[in-house]
Amino acid sequence: MAFPDSSTRKSLIPSFLYRGRSSNLTTLDHHGKIDSSSQPSIFPSSSTKNFLVAAPKEGSGSGYKVEMYTPAFYAASTIGGILSCGLTHTAVTPLDLVKCNMQIDPAKYKSISSGFGVLLKEQGIRGFFRGWAPTLLGYSAQGACKYGLYEYFKKYYSDVAGPENAVKYKTLIYLAGSASAEVIADVALCPFEAVKVRVQTQPGFARGLSDGLPKFVKAEGAAGLYKGIVPLWGRQIPYTMMKFASFETIVEQLYKHVIPTPKDQCSNTTQLGVSFAGGYLAGILCAVVSHPADNLVSFLNNAKGATVGDAVNKLGLWGICTRGLPLRIFMIGTLTGAQWGIYDSFKVFVGLPTTGGVAPPAHK
Repeated sequence: MAFPDSSTRKSLIPSFLYRGRSSNLTTLDHHGKIDSSSQPSIFPSSSTKNFLVAAPKEGSGSGYKVEMYTPAFYAASTIGGILSCGLTHTAVTPLDLVKCNMQIDPAKYKSISSGFGVLLKEQGIRGFFRGWAPTLLGYSAQGACKYGLYEYFKKYYSDVAGPENAVKYKTLIYLAGSASAEVIADVALCPFEAVKVRVQTQPGFARGLSDGLPKFVKAEGAAGLYKGIVPLWGRQIPYTMMKFASFETIVEQLYKHVIPTPKDQCSNTTQLGVSFAGGYLAGILCAVVSHPADNLVSFLNNAKGATVGDAVNKLGLWGICTRGLPLRIFMIGTLTGAQWGIYDSFKVFVGLPTTGGVAPPAHK
């Protein structure tokens, strides 16, 4: 969309998102091409409050407002991660609640449908969103680290490998970058996850985060908040490695074999559709890979002093791998597809390309 020369418009994005290492942004004419006759700075003087930034053209590689691989780029990735993970995990709280209870008390919560029925009968509609606060804050913190640091580590490991090896071993770089990011992201998530599981699986323990956190710390100490960090890593690191590496691969294959138009000629709508489809397919793989550890996390956070051996004795190896899996496949597939859709939508909103496929050239 082009604006008349005389118009000004206030930016909806915080100004720091526009700042990179250099201010080499350009204005566009009404055809969406660079206007070489006018190159105004996007950084106004102290007396100017409004400034004009050209919107990126759909399917075009020009007009990006945020430079790739700059502090502004990583800041945008971090904000996109907060939105994608925090909002989606909170939205599926009812499914997560049933899943956790099926894992902890399979005799009472025998199936998905009966599980919802038990919750509705015992706790009413409000009970379906028990634990939403630790879910929102915990997964927002996790998403910030997961996506922001993934973009950072992916670029870092690519630079270390060099241009030729970065292409040759790109899947290994995706795996290493996502694993590195998730190690840190889980440290941010773990305390909230511990409180969430306790609130969701022990009715009467607490109403939510505000009273659940101090009660948890009083009972088990601050160190108890990280009792589940190792199984959480066991669940989340393989999940995230699968999530990012399979997504990047699936999206590349979709553009190569399914979408008849090269990515740089596709509209934003088409690109975001590819992001959602790739995310959903990746989410199914994620659910299968990470489900055993997910059962362990729920079991350990539900009972004081519980061990992995206790979980194996009670649930059995087959139960650890399969209990609650169909629901988790549906939940994680939808969740992951929505996360990639939200994340890439935010990137498009601030003028960045969607993730995967043919990446645009980095600004020097």
